[in-house]
Amino acid sequence: MWIRNNIYIGSIFFVLVACTGLKRLPPGEKLYTGAKVKLVYSGKIKHKNDIISSAKSAIRPQPNQSFLGMRPKLWLYQKADSLKKKKLKEKLKDQGEPPVLASDVKPAETAKFIDAKLFNAGIFNAITSYKIIETKRTVKILYTSHIHIPYQMNEVNYEIKNPKIDSLFQAGRKKTLLNKGDNYNLETIKKERERLDDILKNDGYFFFRPDYLLFKADTLSATKKVNLSLSLKDETLPRALQQFRISNITINPDYSLENHAQQDSLAQEPLVVDSVVFTKKETKVKPWVILQNVSFKPHDLYSRKKHNSTLNRLMTMGTYKFVRIKFTPEDSALTNTLDMRILLTPMDKRTLRSEANMVSKSNDFIGPQVNINYLNRNAFNGAELLNVNLGGSFETQIIGKYKNLYSYSINSKVEIFFPRFVVPIPLNHPNNFYVPKTKMSVGYNYLKRIAYFDLRSLQFIYGFKWKESACKDHELNPININLVSIVNRTPAFNDLLAANPFIQKSYSEQFIAGAWYSFLYSEQILPNKKNQLYFNVVAETSGNTFSLFNQLRGNPPNDERPNKIAGIVYSQFGKLSTDLRNYLNFKHSKIATRLFAGAGKAYGNSSTLPYIKQFFSGGANSVRAFPINSLGPGTHSTEIRGASLFLQQGGDIKLEGNLEYRFDIFKSLKGAIFTDAGNVWLFKSNPAVTGDPFSVDKFYKEIAVGAGIGLRIDITFFVLRFDVAAPLRKPWLPENERWVINKLAFGNPAWRGDNLILNVAIGYPF
Repeated sequence: MWIRNNIYIGSIFFVLVACTGLKRLPPGEKLYTGAKVKLVYSGKIKHKNDIISSAKSAIRPQPNQSFLGMRPKLWLYQKADSLKKKKLKEKLKDQGEPPVLASDVKPAETAKFIDAKLFNAGIFNAITSYKIIETKRTVKILYTSHIHIPYQMNEVNYEIKNPKIDSLFQAGRKKTLLNKGDNYNLETIKKERERLDDILKNDGYFFFRPDYLLFKADTLSATKKVNLSLSLKDETLPRALQQFRISNITINPDYSLENHAQQDSLAQEPLVVDSVVFTKKETKVKPWVILQNVSFKPHDLYSRKKHNSTLNRLMTMGTYKFVRIKFTPEDSALTNTLDMRILLTPMDKRTLRSEANMVSKSNDFIGPQVNINYLNRNAFNGAELLNVNLGGSFETQIIGKYKNLYSYSINSKVEIFFPRFVVPIPLNHPNNFYVPKTKMSVGYNYLKRIAYFDLRSLQFIYGFKWKESACKDHELNPININLVSIVNRTPAFNDLLAANPFIQKSYSEQFIAGAWYSFLYSEQILPNKKNQLYFNVVAETSGNTFSLFNQLRGNPPNDERPNKIAGIVYSQFGKLSTDLRNYLNFKHSKIATRLFAGAGKAYGNSSTLPYIKQFFSGGANSVRAFPINSLGPGTHSTEIRGASLFLQQGGDIKLEGNLEYRFDIFKSLKGAIFTDAGNVWLFKSNPAVTGDPFSVDKFYKEIAVGAGIGLRIDITFFVLRFDVAAPLRKPWLPENERWVINKLAFGNPAWRGDNLILNVAIGYPF
């Protein structure tokens, strides 16, 4: 085994050496491997990291992308030269990158660029030198910048002669980006100009531009301070200082990019609604639905905020492919008015899509899956989105101890989304920038586990979705009903349930009726943010209304005779979960972390959580070194479940943590190194489950840990993921034997078969 492991390590070593890209350089050339910037100064400097970042942004060129000393893109580019097929050679070169040679670098010019960047950061007298560091095949450069303490902002004075504009600037001064004591920074000054321009644009100044604003700097060398004065440039156009109002609003609800000239020339009978002109009397979407998403009315002052709100709301209706808004000054020079024209290009009303794929699960079950989807983007002429989905799947083990077990399922769902709140009483949306949605959904699922049981599930949802801001989303389902029944039970299945009364309750007929709420905060919509936060909290309750009704009737539930609705026992529980993620982005890589915590408690009419509401751990989006839903509860062993594989035991509590380093290999091929940890637990002990319930004193000793590597084929909106993982800690083993790192044996086929898990999935795990 020792020899076999060393052969694996040696093979990996030679692959790493071959991928450095140093063997095929042009004669006499060396590879440029990058540069560093060193600051030399005395005293204390505020925001040192920002200054270093400014200096680094001047470094040109960028070296070849590397990871752990490897340069796979460079290697691929060089390898392509040895190929004879032209098309294949071009494809490989497109995926790779050419070598960045030392002769491409001009360090003297770069040093000047660094000084210029430092000047913009308030260091007006920086002197940068450089040193070339060479090896046999590589060159790197060290830039040393001798700097002084950056100049700091002192006073900012407004010298605006236009009283109206000056009053607007003064009113918005509390939100200024130029704060006393901050380092002088040219980029911050530019952003302040844009902020001030935004103030004017939202108050009718349609023709104003940021470059009409002039900041003059007066430096005080003795104190390293900068005073700024703001004024309007002399060349500012007169109309840029005038407020403009909306005159006429015209909407073309069926605009085509191909024949727009012909459309504009056709004399069609218009339709006028609330002083807004529609170019066609017959519209596919009802006029009032369109108008409720237009933020302007005739005679309103122009506002950039309303402009963007109208664009955003019309686009997020989901009915239009393109939305354009054109503002044109009226011919008369005596009136400061704009004609507003909205051009709407509809999407195809109906689409039908089908897909078939092979699903492979981490418990070695595989099988085909088929889905058919019908989408109508304007179901009732009010921009309602009707989504009908029908799917089916089959899964079994081809090899393995459960190869005689299989199951198939049929899933159907009908959803309709209204682009507004559909409620008995008028309800204003808290943010007019986004379109609220009302959702109604009916779904039916049928699952047959051969030799065990049939499961039928009927669900109805009525709820709302709305955005508070670009990063904040809310979803509330005040009505969330789920009816689950298990029929056609076999004797083998009944025997398994008889051996485990706890699981028997989970698999009983359930009537789940309650409310569901989700709050999501995600900074992933901000692509330029280096450190992106994601936070999702979900709360759910069930059965409380029915329970209150029974309490008022003097019919409280008990363990022997729980109350029923329409002859079915209703579930009563509360459930809360949080999902916290962080993405630290670099140029060609990122570090993704995730922490999940959830708990659910049955009470009143129920003694256990319904099976579909329990927490599970293990699988492609969980702890990837263990089969799907196989972990826990606690120290319960996955190796003694036998034929009850289909009866996966969930938990009331779930804790999981994930750490993943993602990096680019080629243009569409990404790599990952990851570690996962987690488990599920019960609140109460269960005689059929080995181990104890959740305990604050020892839960951390029962955490499963795994690690692995992954490859991801990332093609724009589609990601195919392959993750291979091995367990490092098995919580069901005796306490002093749970860490199994010393038992890793990649060269042993038997060990690989028992421990390595291949996860094939669509999309990233988190």
